[in-house]
Amino acid sequence: MTNANTDRVFIFDTTLRDGEQSPGCSMNLEEKLRIALLLEEMGVDIIEAGFPIASNGDFEAVNEIAKVVRGSTVAGLARAARGDIERCAEAVAPAPRRRIHTFISTSPLHMKFKLQKEPDQVLEAITASVSLARNFTDDVEWSAEDGSRTEPDFLCRAVELAIRAGATTINIPDTVGYAVPDEYGNIFRMLKERVPGADRVIFSVHCHNDLGLAVANSLAGVAGGARQIECTINGIGERAGNTALEEVVMALRVRGDRMPYDSRIRSELITRASRTLSATIGFPVQPNKAIVGANAFAHESGIHQDGMLKHAGTYEIMTPESVGLNKSTLVLGKHSGRHAFRAKLKDLGYELGDNALNDAFARFKALADRKKDVYDDDLIALVDDEIGHANDRIRFVSLAVMAGSRGPQSATLELEIDGELKRVSTLGNGPVDAVFNAVKALAPHEAMLKLYQVHAVTEGTDAQAEVTVRLEELGKSVNGQGADADTLVASAKAYLHALNKLFTKREKTAPAALSA
Repeated sequence: MTNANTDRVFIFDTTLRDGEQSPGCSMNLEEKLRIALLLEEMGVDIIEAGFPIASNGDFEAVNEIAKVVRGSTVAGLARAARGDIERCAEAVAPAPRRRIHTFISTSPLHMKFKLQKEPDQVLEAITASVSLARNFTDDVEWSAEDGSRTEPDFLCRAVELAIRAGATTINIPDTVGYAVPDEYGNIFRMLKERVPGADRVIFSVHCHNDLGLAVANSLAGVAGGARQIECTINGIGERAGNTALEEVVMALRVRGDRMPYDSRIRSELITRASRTLSATIGFPVQPNKAIVGANAFAHESGIHQDGMLKHAGTYEIMTPESVGLNKSTLVLGKHSGRHAFRAKLKDLGYELGDNALNDAFARFKALADRKKDVYDDDLIALVDDEIGHANDRIRFVSLAVMAGSRGPQSATLELEIDGELKRVSTLGNGPVDAVFNAVKALAPHEAMLKLYQVHAVTEGTDAQAEVTVRLEELGKSVNGQGADADTLVASAKAYLHALNKLFTKREKTAPAALSA
C-alpha cells in the first residue's frame, strides 16, 4: 500500500480484537469465524482477528480465521516484544494476505507509568519490533499507543523510525478518546509535512468514544490525510467503545460532497452484520443508535410523517435499503410455506442451512399460531435468537410458571444439559426469580445477575419480548439474549444464553497492556 493522494479509504475492522475486549463481548471460535466471514463478505479490507499472545484461544481464533479468509487481509496484534511478534507471525501465517500490527506507548504519561521506560528506550524498541515483524511479512502496521497525547516532536521521531524499519501503515490512536476533531486532524497534517518517507505509507486512525467523538475524530483524521479507519461493528469496544464502522462508512457515502472518499464496503450488509453481532454477544443495540438502531428510520412526528409521504428526502438522508433494512410488512402468517419463509429471510439478509432453516421454520410456525401478526422484526428476533443459541450445552425445553399476587410464585423448568433431560420445580420472590432459581438448581453456579432488561420487539400486547441478561463471575461478565412471545420463556432463554457463554468462556491471560 502507498499513501498517494487518492480517494480510497481502507477499512480496518477490529471487532474481533478491540471490540471483544469490552466486558461481556467475548466470542468462541465458531462465533469469531462467523463474524470474520461476514466482514469479508462486506468488503472489509483488514480484519484484526485477535491478540495471539493473549491466550491459546486467541491464537487459535486468529490462526483459523487466517485459514479461511481469502479476500481480506488478516491481522494480529503484538506488543513490541519478540515473543508477541513471533506468536503473531505464526498465527497469521496461513493467510494469503497477512499483517502484523505491533504497538508501543509514546505519550509521556504512558512511558513513565505504564512502560517505565525512557524515551530513548522506546525509540529503540520501535526499530527493533518493526524490523523483526518485517522478517515475517511485508505488511507491518505500527501504532503509537496514546498517540493523541504524545509530544509532537517525539511522535515525529517515532514515526520516522517506524517507517525506516519497514512499517507500511502508521496508526496514531486516540487511545483514551481525549482528542477533538481539529486537533486530531492536525496530527496527520503535521506528520505528513514533517516526517521523511510519510508519502510512502498509509496513515491510520483508531479512535475511542469516551467523549462521543470517535466518528468525528476519525473523519477529521481522514481529512488530515489518513487513509485507513480502524473501527468495529456497532462501535463495540473498551470503555465507551470504538468508532462505529456503520457510521463512518455511511458518513463517507452520504457526504461524498465534503468527503470524496470511497470505502468500498457493501453497505447493504450493514444491518445484517449489526444484528448478527448483537445476537452473538448478547449486546442489544440502543434504539436511537445511528444507522442500525430500531428508530434510525422511524418517523412518529406528524410533521415528519407528512413530509415523508410527500418525499422521503425531506427527513431521510439515506434510504433504509442502502444499509440492508427492509420496511416491516405483514406478509407471513401461519399459512405461509417454507419457500416463502426462506425467501423472506433472504430479503432480510439471512441465508440459513437446511437444518437451521428447518429449526427456524418450526419456531416461526409456533409463533404464528400464538401471535396474530408476524412482522419482519419478529422474524429477525426469531432467527437472531437461533443464531445466539446454536452451540449451547444447556438447552431450554419447557417452562411452567405459577404467578400472581398470592405468592410465593413457582416455576417448573425442563432443560437438556449435555444431552440429558433434567427437571426441577422451585419457588421465588416473583416469577422471574422463580425461573432463575430453577436454572441455578439445574445448573449450579455462583454468577451474579448484573442486568435484566426487557423490551418488546414489535407493537401490541402479543408482541415478542426480547430479554437481555448480564451475569458476572470472578470479575468476568457475559451478556445473553432470548426472544419469545412469553416474557418468562424469553427470560429463561436469555439467562441460559449468558450461562452457556460463562461456562464455555475461555480463561484469558491477556498481557497487562492497553492495546492501541
